[in-house]
Amino acid sequence: MDTLSHGLYGGLAFGPFFIGVFLGFQSWPDRQVEPPGILIMPSYVYVLYNLTHSFIVYGLFFALLWWLGKKDFAKLTLGWPLHILVDIPTHAIDFFPTHFLWPLANFSINGAPWTRPVVLISNFVLLASLYGYWYWKRRKER
Repeated sequence: MDTLSHGLYGGLAFGPFFIGVFLGFQSWPDRQVEPPGILIMPSYVYVLYNLTHSFIVYGLFFALLWWLGKKDFAKLTLGWPLHILVDIPTHAIDFFPTHFLWPLANFSINGAPWTRPVVLISNFVLLASLYGYWYWKRRKER
């Protein structure tokens, strides 16, 4: 799975760039080397990525929803920090590291990227197992 194309939060960070490429306002970066160089993407993509992959930003968003009385909606956003938790060990420092304490700190962990077969295959096996279990359990309840 390519780091550029996973999940809603990745979509929030990379979506404007992909739309710009699709509409012809921006060109698709040339990816001749792996990992791609840090300048391959426009700087706003990094800002959006940090914004959507920060526990600090999420905590403020959750607290605001809770304070506004939108507690049920706030609970629906709990997938966001789960996504951040998954990204922390599955992103390498050299390409879109997860700065989960941004904007307070740029600390990140040098994880194993999604492009490594062991990570990708483990992800597919885990997802297939969960979907299989849920399917089996639902059929059993009928």
